[in-house]
Amino acid sequence: MVWTGTWVAERLGVELLGDEKLPDLLGLALRRNPKRAHLLVSNVLGKHVPQRPSVVHGAGHELGVRVRELLGDAETARSVVLGYAETATGLGHSVADGLGSATYLHSTRRPVEGAATAGGFEESHSHATSHLLLPEDPELLAAPGPLVLVDDEFSTGNTVLNTIRDLHERYPRERYVIVALVDMRSAADLGRLEAFGREIGARIDLVAGATGTVRLPDGVLAKGQALVTAQETAAGVAPGGAPLSVSVPRQPGGSRTGSAPVPAPASAPAPVPVRVGLGWPAGVPDGGRHGFTPAHAVALNDALPAMTERLTEALGGARRVLVLGFEELMYTPLRLALALERAGTDVHYSTTTRSPVLAVDDPGYAIRTRLVFPAHDEPADGPGERYAYNVAGGGFDAVVAVVDSVADTPELHAPDGLLARLAAHIPHVVLAVVPSYTPSPIPEAPERSSMLPEPLRGPAFSSYAPEEVGWLLQDLSDVELEAPTEEREEAIQSGGAHYAESLPVEYQPSERYQELYASALDASAARIARAVGTVTETVLAERGPRPVLVSLARAGTPVGVLMRRWAQHRHGLDLPHYAVSIVRGRGIDANALRWLAEHHDPADVVFVDGWTGKGAITRELSDALDEFDGFVPEIAVLADPGSCVRTYGTREDFLIPSACLNSTVSGLISRTVLRADLVGPHDFHGAKFYRELAGADVSTAFLDAVAARFDEVADAVDTEVKELLAADRTPTWEGWAAVERISEEYGIHDVNLVKPGVGETTRVLLRRVPWKILAKRGAGADLAHVRLLAEQRGVPVEEVDELPYSCVGLIHPRFTRGATGADGKAVVSQ
Repeated sequence: MVWTGTWVAERLGVELLGDEKLPDLLGLALRRNPKRAHLLVSNVLGKHVPQRPSVVHGAGHELGVRVRELLGDAETARSVVLGYAETATGLGHSVADGLGSATYLHSTRRPVEGAATAGGFEESHSHATSHLLLPEDPELLAAPGPLVLVDDEFSTGNTVLNTIRDLHERYPRERYVIVALVDMRSAADLGRLEAFGREIGARIDLVAGATGTVRLPDGVLAKGQALVTAQETAAGVAPGGAPLSVSVPRQPGGSRTGSAPVPAPASAPAPVPVRVGLGWPAGVPDGGRHGFTPAHAVALNDALPAMTERLTEALGGARRVLVLGFEELMYTPLRLALALERAGTDVHYSTTTRSPVLAVDDPGYAIRTRLVFPAHDEPADGPGERYAYNVAGGGFDAVVAVVDSVADTPELHAPDGLLARLAAHIPHVVLAVVPSYTPSPIPEAPERSSMLPEPLRGPAFSSYAPEEVGWLLQDLSDVELEAPTEEREEAIQSGGAHYAESLPVEYQPSERYQELYASALDASAARIARAVGTVTETVLAERGPRPVLVSLARAGTPVGVLMRRWAQHRHGLDLPHYAVSIVRGRGIDANALRWLAEHHDPADVVFVDGWTGKGAITRELSDALDEFDGFVPEIAVLADPGSCVRTYGTREDFLIPSACLNSTVSGLISRTVLRADLVGPHDFHGAKFYRELAGADVSTAFLDAVAARFDEVADAVDTEVKELLAADRTPTWEGWAAVERISEEYGIHDVNLVKPGVGETTRVLLRRVPWKILAKRGAGADLAHVRLLAEQRGVPVEEVDELPYSCVGLIHPRFTRGATGADGKAVVSQ
């Protein structure tokens, strides 16, 4: 039998090394836009490759039994199993079955209205949105027993270690177990688990079905991309287009040696799908999105025989059946398929996915055919293509498509929808809809009297006058938090630390750079004043005469002070202004929001930031405020070049001089810090006051220079505000789209490493390890300081056309200590 990795291995020189059973477990395919040239395709996961349901469930169940033997009965009873969306939701649930008495939860990319978020994390390599943890029981993850984390593949370990770090800060425990079908770590990654366990003071075990690694030859990424392009060209598709397929004639014996959409017979009308009522048991979740307890498992087992009878009747004597699950909905279809198999049906099981993969119909390639259809569950990250692999041409005479009720939409039933795609290739289509589980409303906790301190104010904390801003932060000035830029970057990208756990060493500008800053401020003070006036007047017109300004520390704080000054200068208003912390991936400071809610009407709060890049903080704020009543999840910014907000001073991407410096233009305050050993559950996030830099402080001088131009721009502001209030200011998110495109074009495949706009590019050069700078051709004087910083750090500046921003900073995508990025190439640690 031909190994399903042969086609890729022969063409790219890729080798699969390790356990003898690895070739039976894994095949190889090519990614559509590869970060790595190859994709490991599991034969036992039930995602891309249809498989016997007993094999799929048995693989996870066996791992669960091994975990139970490792932990012992007492610890197993206290454990919680956490699976990763989307590929490991069914695997994780099967592992939980093997443990026998553990509650199961899987991460999700689907926000659920009314469901409280217990945590979240991102996959740096993922094409999809961030993971959310939405347990119905708010204490589920707070229990002290072992946490068992399940993924299909364990390679670098970044996603799992980031999850553990985030959850350990919130819910510390003594033991973690990582479970994977295959352990594919490189030699360089083998020691990370033990070292990480020592760092957090917990034991971390790994249980895997097989062990190995992939040996990659030099230049494999370029070869893989060229191979994908060649296959697309052969299919008559422009590079990067869809569908990714190659059509060649069917060979004798019924096999094909290309890839395929397999056309339906022209004379045969598409069959009409048959909807079957399963009789799903009341109160049983459709999966582990909100938690699945042992009691739920008992109720599901009791209901399966009757549901199996209904499916068998709907199938009408079909000889070869595929049960097709839907993205994260893997376990319920798996259990239905397993019940059919045990009842004597010839059945296979797989699920649809959002992951784009090249299809090549060759026996030595893992993905032989591909069906393409639109998303049909109104995903949070917008519409897009979805895929079903190895379904067409699989010899099935019936398919049971299992979806939840949220996904039973017109898109599912459309002429180009999933059901139509299936009907074009399989004679009998059955639709089974499982009710989407809705968590019970969380009872409101009784109000407690505030134990939070009053805001910090200057001159004790910051160089701003006390009435300019109150900082809802704790003072960490006496704590050593600074680390060299290279060490921070390596720790952040390796998953060893979050960027908010340390501070960069404060950049001390050269005399030449200070001259550039002074020149920029002189040239743009009126432009900034006009933007300040425009955004402030818009806020006053739409949010009432007494808004409470809450700036996002620290880039938003100088803007908040200037908006307060404008309101006072033009209208005699004395607006309250506070600064709070928000951290990407961790959310906004919940205690700061509680303090604000106790002292002001949340509806009056207006969040303020300096500028938008790709809009990550805008999304972070919106997600974080889901748990708090009354706050408006919008941000007012000085500049919105990414078109991410509706309240702004301008959508031009120009130099805001406050972006040129760090603390010395921000009241001598550091960026904010969130670290478990420093910030307790009832503390504000922290920051430092750099009193020792007072001699270089230009914070007040910056404010005064801009405020001095208020009168001369007043008429222009009035005209502009009238136009804005009458205009459609709906965000287009064109900046986010540009970032995604740049991430793929430059082979980075992580939008967090692409920092668009003058402000964000400046931050990259001051705080991170830059790889290269993309500058819009003809951007001119606005980029003088960027070019100087790039020159000082040895970073290439690439002139490009059709850039929606003045410039974009690219962080080194695979940084290890000692890499400079000056050659424009990613450096990979060996």
